[in-house]
Amino acid sequence: MIRKLLIAGALALLLAAPAAAETRTLMPGVTYERGVQFTPHGPVAIHIVRGPKPTGLYALRPTLSNEAIQGVERVTSMQKRLSPGATMVGVNGDFYADSGRPSGVLMRDNVVESPPYGDRSSTGITPEGSLDVRRVEFFGTWRGLGQRRTLNDLNQSPGANGISLFTRTYGPATPVQTGVTEVVISPFPPTTPNADLTGPVVQVASGGGTAIPQGGAVLVARGTAAQRLVEESPVGTFLTLRIIFRPEWTGIANAVGGGPVLVRNGGPVFRAQEAFTSSQLAPRAPRTGVGQTADGRVLMVVADGRRPGYSVGMTNFELAQTMVRLGAVTGTALDGGGSSSLAFDGQLLSRPSDSVGERPVSNALQLMYYGVYSPTPEAVISPNGDGYAERQRELTYKVVRPSSVTATLTAPGGTVAYTETLDQLPGTYPIAFPPASADPAKPAAAPEGRWRLDVTATDDLGRVSTTRQTFTVNNTLGFARLSRRTLVVRVRGKQAVAAGVTLTRAGGITATVETTTGVQVATIAVRRLPAGRFAATWRGTTRGGKFLVYGGMYVIRFRASNELGTVDVVTPAFRVIRAAPLPKKKPAQSPG
Repeated sequence: MIRKLLIAGALALLLAAPAAAETRTLMPGVTYERGVQFTPHGPVAIHIVRGPKPTGLYALRPTLSNEAIQGVERVTSMQKRLSPGATMVGVNGDFYADSGRPSGVLMRDNVVESPPYGDRSSTGITPEGSLDVRRVEFFGTWRGLGQRRTLNDLNQSPGANGISLFTRTYGPATPVQTGVTEVVISPFPPTTPNADLTGPVVQVASGGGTAIPQGGAVLVARGTAAQRLVEESPVGTFLTLRIIFRPEWTGIANAVGGGPVLVRNGGPVFRAQEAFTSSQLAPRAPRTGVGQTADGRVLMVVADGRRPGYSVGMTNFELAQTMVRLGAVTGTALDGGGSSSLAFDGQLLSRPSDSVGERPVSNALQLMYYGVYSPTPEAVISPNGDGYAERQRELTYKVVRPSSVTATLTAPGGTVAYTETLDQLPGTYPIAFPPASADPAKPAAAPEGRWRLDVTATDDLGRVSTTRQTFTVNNTLGFARLSRRTLVVRVRGKQAVAAGVTLTRAGGITATVETTTGVQVATIAVRRLPAGRFAATWRGTTRGGKFLVYGGMYVIRFRASNELGTVDVVTPAFRVIRAAPLPKKKPAQSPG
């Protein structure tokens, strides 16, 4: 009985909602939440993306590193490269070999670029936005002058007596290898599954390294398969190939490999009996999963790991339990460990475990948005003439298709400060802030308070999308100054740096010392003050004043809170030099 209670208690703790969760909107309809799950084994930092059913303006699609099977690329890099065509949030995809070749299926827009691994789950996405997680095997055939024969693989070197088809997605040429015979087929249709693919033989070669023509393909064979290929595929012969999935997997437009299955019919899967070892599934490690709720919403989950004190990671089954708690009725794992990463619009959200940071991977799974997008501006801006953050440079919007766009900037109190309706080609467009003054003789002004940017776009397909961003103008703080740019600190030293700031209205103010990378080392003032000039002094010690800081570059940050919200300003950076104590003065000796 006691054992059951302990197990139940541990499970309840694991499945508890993440503590200190922070939720924000990434793009219309898509949110990101970061929190911590406290478990008996240590904390687990977890990242959760929730998005709508991927239809209409949304799509769940795999992306391929550098658009080639060979090679790897970071998820953030893929997003930056593909940004002109969509705004996206995504995670790492399938397991992969050192060469970058995915271990399982990769299918994009109904074109198979890597075959499924039958002993692991594949994740298919239908045009209606549903996830279909199942085991699927690859089976192919080819036929020239003889009978229909087996095609063993796609975009991977054949084994002994095997034959494989290489498409341009593999790379510019087939791999160099001895003992192979190759036939070049050009033109050749895209490798759509369950369809006859026919093209003429235009070249017979050997030894590998044969150029793969654009719009063509190369059959590479070894052993007895090579002999049949030579006999039955002379130049001028039309070859017919067929890519087949078993069992039949129809209605799938995009697919990615991975596994094992995590959630089936709303329940966590403990043993999926897939081709994984216990050493891959049981240890607590960084994990990546994707799932779908009963109403079709998409879930992406990344658990950081291998960082004691910050995040110990999860077992595969713990990830399955977490997915169920989040509402998934179907779900699967993707590659984990150092590959686990989550990124949005080219910026990393998770904290990968590799010491060098984000790991390049073979492919990724991205939730793409094709509507109008406006990046989140700074929450508070302060164009007060002090030279710090004078202009808000993030008031922009992006469209990825030709669109009619209406942008409206609303000032505090509801007054429309600026509006325009334009026909825009795909691209990113700025909106001036502060808005230009109607009187050229008067400078542009930005009244303090809450501002709002609304953008509506109707693209050339008739799809309507909207986005709204808000921010606050707060001029409470400004004109931060330093008394010195170099501070020498030593035991029993007396040198100090003074920093001053101007407050335009009363409020609470805090002054902290930070490294230039944002690590806080000391709090030197906490006050409630009237409007006016305020100064704080620091002698180079840590919190409590007991220890000297290390030498390096530092700043002093002032933060004020009042009825307009919270705003901060930092001083210019200054250098701290840590010096040895001054020698004690010897007592004067009387003449003898």
